[in-house]
Formats: sequence, structure tokens, C-alpha cells
Amino acid sequence: MPKQKKEYKRITTRSLFEMKANGEKIAMLTAYDYTMAKIVDHAGIDIILVGDSASNVMAGHETTLPITLDQMIYHASSVVRAIERCLVLVDLPFGSYQGNSRNALDSAIRLMKESGCHAIKLEGGKEIAESITRILSAGIPVMGHLGLTPQSIYKFGSYSVRAKEEEEALKLKEDAKLLEELGCFGIVLEKVPAKLAAEVSKSVSIPVIGIGAGGDVDGQVLVTHDMLGMTHEFSPRFLRRYLDLYDQMTGAFENYIKDVKSRDFPNEQEQY
Repeated sequence: MPKQKKEYKRITTRSLFEMKANGEKIAMLTAYDYTMAKIVDHAGIDIILVGDSASNVMAGHETTLPITLDQMIYHASSVVRAIERCLVLVDLPFGSYQGNSRNALDSAIRLMKESGCHAIKLEGGKEIAESITRILSAGIPVMGHLGLTPQSIYKFGSYSVRAKEEEEALKLKEDAKLLEELGCFGIVLEKVPAKLAAEVSKSVSIPVIGIGAGGDVDGQVLVTHDMLGMTHEFSPRFLRRYLDLYDQMTGAFENYIKDVKSRDFPNEQEQY
């Protein structure tokens, strides 16, 4: 039974632990620029994820792989300047931490120093344990990411649900426990069976945030552009669209074009 909701002036990693302990769900959305981040933060979101999904959403790439550390720093610093309350979590991009823990630490330090963000997120479990340990040793909060890890898309070959088979499910549960033991403050679980996600959430004391992982985890994350209906191409089962901005924005643009062409805009009240 959830306890009485506690009000937070600023969300920190400690706040998130308390929210899990109190049975309060954690809400996370993405943002990549100042204007969107200001709106999302003002609405009362707990975490803004500056995701490497900016590679898809903002730059139009097919995968998250092309985005660079410099570009992630640019997006993250834009978001940080906008926020007053939420925690800003930023993805370390592909190639900035895998296989070389010293490089991972350098990347994490650059991201924290140059963007002013509050925490970073890495994809993977046991295979990146050394990188996580090095980063945590510098006092940088780390959130893990298991299940479907988009930076490994060419290894998986598709964006289908992960850990449906017993062997992969067992590894995921072991990796979740490892991430907790290493000192991560939370885990994102992406596109895994709801029953497995619930087991993982109960097995660890740190918050588990789901995307396509059912409702029995500690919180949820969606890409803001998807939940606002600004994108039409992406329609997974887990996505709930709260608006249809694609059609609404298209209508507004068409009306503007019509008014300019017909000389209706600007009218006498809209000029000096």
C-alpha cells in the first residue's frame, strides 16, 4: 500500500530510493532541448532522460549508434539549463565506454563537467562491470540498462522483446543483481516480459524503470515525441499516445501558409 506522497523540491538519486520504498511510481520522459525540457520539468516529471534516442528523434538516424559524445553534451547542457526540479539523466553514447574502462571514465567525467547533468546511463551488465566500477569510483551516479539495449541492435538483429528464453532471462536477473551490487542507483528494463520485469523489480532494492516491461516495476519511461504523437512511424504495443501533435501541427502549418498566401496574415492588429 503506497504511503503518503512526499513532496520534493529537487529530485535526487536519494529521492528515487525513497519513492521506491514508499511505493510511489517514478515518471521519466526524454528531452533533448531547452524548450521541451522546460515544459516537461514544469509539469512535474521526476527524471528527464537525455537519451541517445536523440540520434533517431532529432537527427533522423536509423539507430542510436551515430550520435557522438560531443553531441550528447550539447543536448544535455541545453536540458540542464531549463530544469528546476527533476533529475537529469544522460546516456553515454555508443563507443564511449564499451571495452575500455579508462575511456569510459573519461567520457563520464566530460559529460558531467561539460553538461552539468546529475547522472549517466550505460547499456549492459557483466560485460561493462569494470567501466561502471571506474565511473562510480569518481562519484558519478550510474543507472544501468538491460533487456533490449539499442546500442547492440546489430548484435540482436531486431528490436523484438528480449529475455523470453530461460537462459537469457537468467542472465538478465543476474545482471540486475550485479548492477545493484556494483552501486548503480537504478536500472532501465526495455522490452522484456512483464512477469520477468516484476521479478527483477522485487529482487533489487534500487528503482527499476520500465519501457515495454509491464506495470509491476517502479516507474515508466517513454520518448516524449512518441507519447505526444509527433512521430507516426513508431507504434509499439507499449506506447500510449497522449496527443496527436503530428496532425495538429500539420493543420497549424497549413493554416499559416494559407493565411500568408491569401494576405490574411498579418492583419492590421498584427503590425506596427
